[in-house]
Amino acid sequence: MAADRSRRDFLKTASAATLASLAAQRPGSLLGQEELETARRQAKADAVIVLWMGGGMAHAETFDPKRHTPFRPGMKADDVESTFPSVPTVVDGLSLSAGLERIGRVMDRGTLIRTHIAADLGAILHSRHQFHWHTGYEPPVSVAAPHLGAWIAHALGPQNPAVPAYIDIGQRYEGNGEAEELKAFQTGGVLGTEFGPFRVPNPTDAVASVRPPAGMTEERFRNRYAAYQKLLAASPVNSFGSDEQKESLLRSLENADRLLNSEASRAFDLSTEDPASYDTYNTGRFGLGCLLARRLVEVGARYVEVTSEYIPFLNWDTHDNGHTRAAEMKQQIDAPIAQLVLDLEARGLLDGTLIVLASEFSRSVLVEGKADKLVPNQVDQPNIINELAHFGHHRHFTGAGSVLLFGGGAKQGYVHGETSDEKPYTSITPPVTVTDLHATICHLLGISPRYGILTEERPFYVTQDGLGKPVLDLIG
Repeated sequence: MAADRSRRDFLKTASAATLASLAAQRPGSLLGQEELETARRQAKADAVIVLWMGGGMAHAETFDPKRHTPFRPGMKADDVESTFPSVPTVVDGLSLSAGLERIGRVMDRGTLIRTHIAADLGAILHSRHQFHWHTGYEPPVSVAAPHLGAWIAHALGPQNPAVPAYIDIGQRYEGNGEAEELKAFQTGGVLGTEFGPFRVPNPTDAVASVRPPAGMTEERFRNRYAAYQKLLAASPVNSFGSDEQKESLLRSLENADRLLNSEASRAFDLSTEDPASYDTYNTGRFGLGCLLARRLVEVGARYVEVTSEYIPFLNWDTHDNGHTRAAEMKQQIDAPIAQLVLDLEARGLLDGTLIVLASEFSRSVLVEGKADKLVPNQVDQPNIINELAHFGHHRHFTGAGSVLLFGGGAKQGYVHGETSDEKPYTSITPPVTVTDLHATICHLLGISPRYGILTEERPFYVTQDGLGKPVLDLIG
């Protein structure tokens, strides 16, 4: 039975790779050589680590605290502002929410954006906003939109040929009620299989990603690889695909084989980390994901995403127990993020590595959507709060949100934008959209916002319609 299950899993994986490859068209940059080279000369970073707060991180509970209102039974919901006190940081005049003290001590290395807004996509769904943030395109899209990591891998290639250029850490599909929605944007899309993510669902077992399955001999593993190559030779890609499609799929196989046989694969083995360092990061799976990201950047990873993991109604998806779960999430992220910044700095890698912390949208006590563009409520919030479960920010809010940038050419000790001191704490200075945030990330990497390919005989760009504009105020 176990052997049958393994065979089925193998065939499912092969089928998925085949379909993804068939979707791809021959990639060729739309930009001329002069424009490509101009963008490259402006590069300040050569690697990116995205720290993804999946589920909707409330800005007034984290990086944009307002007046503190402690819990008391019988309080009005309308009276709730920030459910945590604010704490000072090393940057004069900048405070964060209690529970983020260690990040506060490294804010002199980074930029805080307080006016990042989410798009208006109708009734708010996490998967739609996560798709938009990660691909830059508002769903539905008529072609398979690549993930930002895939675009970066396509534009810049790997720093180390043995290390996947785009690596995703921490997001599990098995048992997740929205697994298919997550798979829709964690892909190379029209760029092809070789630009899709190398997935490490559980950082505590990352080394298993670069080793044959337990109990499998080296000879048997090689035989399986040979069998997989024969299977692909008889696949629709080989029969009907273009030369580029065939070559892309073969390159993805060769890249995986190269990693398994390289010295760089040791970076996946967290057991070799210094115990004191390991303990600092070991706040849970997210913390160890940050440690793994640091080790992978050290051996030449180009784009690494570490997620606190999106699971409906858990983690940052605070439909209830908002205050309690925000406190738990801050315990998971505070020490690892600060240590990641310090470690990269100590190794001389922070200047060339852009760290981006973001979420699909924020949360509010009373407003669903934006104050000027309300959508149907999805949370039952009583007017009078008698239970701690109803204390916190529960509703999806798209009118403002916080993003952190560290290293990679971002300004240091800088706060961008301002939100109102009155609920729902909306942006009152020009906002930073997803499109322009992506353009800023690309600019720092030396990629034009107009970088793109032809697919289905029409252009497709790294930023929506090629219209993204870098926010130059964020750049040091």
